[in-house]
Amino acid sequence: MGGRRSNHRLSSASSFGNRISFLMLSMFATMASFYVAGSYFSDLELGIYCIKDVRLVSVMGVNLWRSLEDSYCPTGKSSISVDDTLKIITCREQQKKLAALHVDLENARQEGFASKYLSENSGTTKKKLLAVIGIVTMFGRKNNRDAIRKAWMPTGTALKKMEEEKGIVIRFVIGRSPNRGDSSDREIDNENRQANDFMILENHVETPEERSKKTKLFFIHAVEHWDAEFYAKINDDVYVNIDALGAILASHLDKPRVYIGCMKSGEVFSKPKHKWYEPDWWKFGDGKSYFQHASGEVFAISQALAQFISINRLVLHTYAHDDVSAGSWFIGLDVKHVDEGKFCCSSWSSGAICASA
Repeated sequence: MGGRRSNHRLSSASSFGNRISFLMLSMFATMASFYVAGSYFSDLELGIYCIKDVRLVSVMGVNLWRSLEDSYCPTGKSSISVDDTLKIITCREQQKKLAALHVDLENARQEGFASKYLSENSGTTKKKLLAVIGIVTMFGRKNNRDAIRKAWMPTGTALKKMEEEKGIVIRFVIGRSPNRGDSSDREIDNENRQANDFMILENHVETPEERSKKTKLFFIHAVEHWDAEFYAKINDDVYVNIDALGAILASHLDKPRVYIGCMKSGEVFSKPKHKWYEPDWWKFGDGKSYFQHASGEVFAISQALAQFISINRLVLHTYAHDDVSAGSWFIGLDVKHVDEGKFCCSSWSSGAICASA
């Protein structure tokens, strides 16, 4: 009797101990599962974060950082191995180095170093240009262009040398004839084949009434084809000291949004027969006086303003005169207006860098 009770107690104790062992083992297994799962999702999250970082900066160096994404950020796997985890860590280290380089680049720009861009055609690195100068011309003014070529605009290899050594691009700017392909177009094409110094606006019809739109198209075309600090517009009856012009522009490199010219105002004429008639005269109020704007003979804008014109091309209004139009585009913007007396071409004797013919 006693033996049976004793055996029963031993059996019960053994069963109770087995249950405890089973519960402990189950708890341990559950905790281990949570740990492994947590570690897995943590690593997976790390991998996704890393991949996103690489894709964000890939614009700055497409080929380099795409290869890093393939090498260091494995995707499409059901689990993250130790080797993959190490690769993810390496990827994040590379991203940190890129961020540090970006900071160094910004510091260099602020100190006045010329930035560089990647040439899409050659894959080589070129210095940022100082200026792109557009000489606005028309049909039937070849004599004016030849006079400029002889006076201050280089030709042939000298024009190319100026681009490479001084970072200044100069082009005559012209549109197309209303009668596309006629003798006027052919004459410009022939002249361009000989001199190779034209910017032909293929989508612009050359008429005196569209001069303001032509100036706007020049800035759009120039900023989309050349990476420069400044973009300048000059009339084809103006003579310029190009070295002095370059020096003045270089002195304003520290201003991100700058509009430089011989600033003026003046009366708005409402009579249609007047030479300077403005159809939108009523927009200028009872005083009928223009706001301050740069004379159209010579003026320059920084790259940020040229990009603004390009982006907002469809909504920027053009007035009868291109100098008024350009000035109106910058009203309301955070722009530094520089009244540069040396851009006043009618006062060559007083130190101007330009003179009207």
